[in-house]
Amino acid sequence: MNKTVNINLAGTFFHIDEDAYARLQRYLEAIRHSFSNTQGRDEIISDIEARIAELFNEKIKNDRQVISIKEVEEVITIMGQPEDYMVDEEIFEDEPKRTKTTKTVGKQLYRDTENGHVGGVSSGLGHYLGIEAIWVRLLWILLTIFSSGAFILIYIAFWIFVPEAKTTADKLAMRGEEVTVSNIEKKIREGFHEVSDSIKNVDYEKYGKKASAGASSAATTLGDIIKFCLKLIVKFVGILLLLIAGSTLIGLFVGLFAVGTFGIIEAPWTDYIDVVNSGAPIWLISLLAFFAVGIPFFFLFVLGLKILVKNLKSLGRIALLTLLGVWLISIIGLTVIGISQATNRAFDGEVASTEKLAITPQDTLFLKMRNDDKYTGKTWRSSDFRLAYDNNKKIIVGNDIRLIVKSTKDSLGKIEIIKMAEGKNYEDAKERADKINYSTSLMGNQLLLNSFYTSDSGYGYRDQEVQVTLYLPEGMTLYADDNVSSFHRNYESYGDILNSGEEGHFLKIMEDETLCEDCPVETWDDDNEDWGDEDRDWDSTDEFNARINVNGEEMDIRVNDEGVEVNDKKVNRVKIDSNGIEINTPS
Repeated sequence: MNKTVNINLAGTFFHIDEDAYARLQRYLEAIRHSFSNTQGRDEIISDIEARIAELFNEKIKNDRQVISIKEVEEVITIMGQPEDYMVDEEIFEDEPKRTKTTKTVGKQLYRDTENGHVGGVSSGLGHYLGIEAIWVRLLWILLTIFSSGAFILIYIAFWIFVPEAKTTADKLAMRGEEVTVSNIEKKIREGFHEVSDSIKNVDYEKYGKKASAGASSAATTLGDIIKFCLKLIVKFVGILLLLIAGSTLIGLFVGLFAVGTFGIIEAPWTDYIDVVNSGAPIWLISLLAFFAVGIPFFFLFVLGLKILVKNLKSLGRIALLTLLGVWLISIIGLTVIGISQATNRAFDGEVASTEKLAITPQDTLFLKMRNDDKYTGKTWRSSDFRLAYDNNKKIIVGNDIRLIVKSTKDSLGKIEIIKMAEGKNYEDAKERADKINYSTSLMGNQLLLNSFYTSDSGYGYRDQEVQVTLYLPEGMTLYADDNVSSFHRNYESYGDILNSGEEGHFLKIMEDETLCEDCPVETWDDDNEDWGDEDRDWDSTDEFNARINVNGEEMDIRVNDEGVEVNDKKVNRVKIDSNGIEINTPS
């Protein structure tokens, strides 16, 4: 049974058994002895310990796990033995003769604050993408200009979530260099002016050879190629997630603050939302929608960052639970508002009024729809609405007017106007219907119907509609203007006797139908099986008027002043009743 000790390595506590601790202590003492006369010795030792602590963190699965001699030996293998390198100037001058090489590693995304101007984001991305930081900064400027400043939010997100390259190990990982004791020492020595140019050149040459060897190995190994392709696909997915989620968040942000939600910009469509909306204020709905949609896309954005950034900072449990709570509250709030919105339009109400018209069976009535440019210039029916102002008072203007024409046996005509609306209950719907303003006027023999209705905007838009039914005495004549055509396109169940296409003609009002008095007469052309013109001479004795089928036998019929003939035979009697047609001819 081995003892365990607790150690503090680079500010991190670890549980380590006694044998592993002794091995690690000897290793660190050997490193300290190797750097005893080296400038920047304390900084080198500190970075080496930080790198060792980072490797230990990668190997342990929980805080209670004890580090054994196996983990220590694996870390020492990665970091390198003290005898593998010497730090005095003479040994460094001979360094090109060494043949020992180490593998290259993938780059990690850090913020390079040493070469940065604001947060080091552009410089860090330049290292990660392998391009000059100036081009990244130029790209940020262009994207910010074209997005009206919205890409600043993405820059801030990178600034918050991408860690800063503080230690030498972080800076080596940012450049894609192997984080070993030798590389840490060399990286620190590069910062001191006493390091000779020959040493720097040796370092560049060494890593150039490493990169060349790595590239050659990747090109010749099928497994490395597949691995590279998979990594490339994963990186592409990460970039795609960042673009989609970032664009959505920017759009939600702009939609929240730039459509009049908080009065920053007076958008004209907010008035229409207020009129249609019932109950909750628009700012509350917009805020709930922002969180309900934005929080999932925010997590997608963080996921994209985690794919690209290996050691991305975690949001923390408190932040995650807070965001989850806000999202649930937003979903519940939107659900309640949606149910309330549907409930407020669950009932239909109507108000009807009837007025006599001074129209007799001997009159000719001219019917026409009229508009008012003050409210609307439309003279056709539609179910939408618009907002207008009447004496500085905001009103709703709609064109949902239904026209129905029916016949009556009364001596005078009449007009029935039914105003309809929706509401949260029958009384509320009826009140909204009663507040609809609609007018007609009869001037002599001309009846003018408004092609629109108006209503106070305070009552909101609740599918208001006006139904106008004209009851015209039988025997009178109706002339409907062409502009009424879109208002009386009704289903057969409405009983409308004004047929589509009869506008612009004089129509005789009959019982439940109309008779066009000036429509062209259409006749049947027997030879061409087509309708002929009205000038054909049907009194000619050599032509038949029609052909009928009686019990499977076709018969030609001629009707003229002399009587009725069937197949050139005079007819004694023709009887038509519910049983059919009976024709008696001489035997």
